Amino acid sequence: MNTWRAEVLFFDFDGTLIDSKVDIAKAVNLTLRDLGLPLRSHDEIFSFVGDGVKRLLRLSVGEKNLNQYEAALGTFRTHYLEHCVETTRFYPGIWEVLHHYQDRRKAIVTNKSMEYTLSIVEGLHAQDLFHHVEAPRDTMELKPEPVMLRRALEVLGVDPSETVMIGDSTNDVRAAQAAGIRACAVGYGYGDRDKVAALYPDFYCEYPKDLLGLF
Repeated sequence: MNTWRAEVLFFDFDGTLIDSKVDIAKAVNLTLRDLGLPLRSHDEIFSFVGDGVKRLLRLSVGEKNLNQYEAALGTFRTHYLEHCVETTRFYPGIWEVLHHYQDRRKAIVTNKSMEYTLSIVEGLHAQDLFHHVEAPRDTMELKPEPVMLRRALEVLGVDPSETVMIGDSTNDVRAAQAAGIRACAVGYGYGDRDKVAALYPDFYCEYPKDLLGLF
């Protein structure tokens, strides 16, 4: 039985706390429609999620249409802000997890843009559940780079040895390992389970409820 206590819990956002992929796909296809480009299947768009909005739109627009990429960024912003909490919800059991750890400090550390992240947190009425939100200031900070994790540690004034990073992807595990903090992988999100397991995270949870009492 684990006897280690985490004083701070870092959570990835998409695929860990929230299931947002349908709203993302809708905004992408509305963007492609407005630009006169071929629409993508939801599964295709889902496979593009995880490395930030710029990569998402670059892949969605396609190599042959990169002249439309800058326009896509602005068009997507309009559509996604309108639809970002249409179907997006916390995964079943996550609300209980966040309240279970109400005596710990919790932060979101995400590759999602800050504007979208805060809009969703507010839309889900979850502002009071998190002590900090960390999002990339440029593409060089995207996980698996540890920059955002280190900045969150500094803001919260906590030691890496007291912190765990919870996420569904290799980006989360690799960022945690690079920052010197424990990694907890989850199996219910968007990540590739085999690739995540190959990185030997410190903890693994198949379902949100498995996080209860773990730290």
